[in-house]
Amino acid sequence: MEEEYIRRHHRHVIKDDQCSSSLVKRIRAPVNLVWSLVRRFDQPQRYKPFVSRCVVQGDLEIGSVREVNVRSGLPATTSKERLELLDDEEHIFGVKIVGGDHRLRNYSSIITVHPEVIDGRPGTIVIESFVVDVPDGNTKDETCFFVEALIRCNLKSLADVSERLAVQGHTEPIDRM
Repeated sequence: MEEEYIRRHHRHVIKDDQCSSSLVKRIRAPVNLVWSLVRRFDQPQRYKPFVSRCVVQGDLEIGSVREVNVRSGLPATTSKERLELLDDEEHIFGVKIVGGDHRLRNYSSIITVHPEVIDGRPGTIVIESFVVDVPDGNTKDETCFFVEALIRCNLKSLADVSERLAVQGHTEPIDRM
């Protein structure tokens, strides 16, 4: 199924000076709960450990822009990101970085969330794919390795938060405050 989801939802136009990859994470929590965290363009810090603050310009629709403050320890302090895709029916979320003080130029990502039964219980497959320019002085492999490490960390945190909520009895989407 993963290959089908990737083929259907994670198509990126990749130029010669760019790299791209897809990562998959299985989460032992219901899809609606996981999606309710992923879809919150205005609150990425709910599960992304490197985000300390987020301020949104716009009304949380396609085209809205968020300014994200990044915790120390990364080679960045801010990122400006535009919501490109938000499909609550298909559980598809897309973001493009449009500014900030970092080296991720022309970065865009797509996250899809799919139901799956894990050990006889409702679970979720999360797939995140990206495309980004390879910065001067770096190789495609180095660039992909760096971005994949960040995404793996975010997906692990998403799993930890979702699974903790599920164990506490939260099986429905968290409120949309």
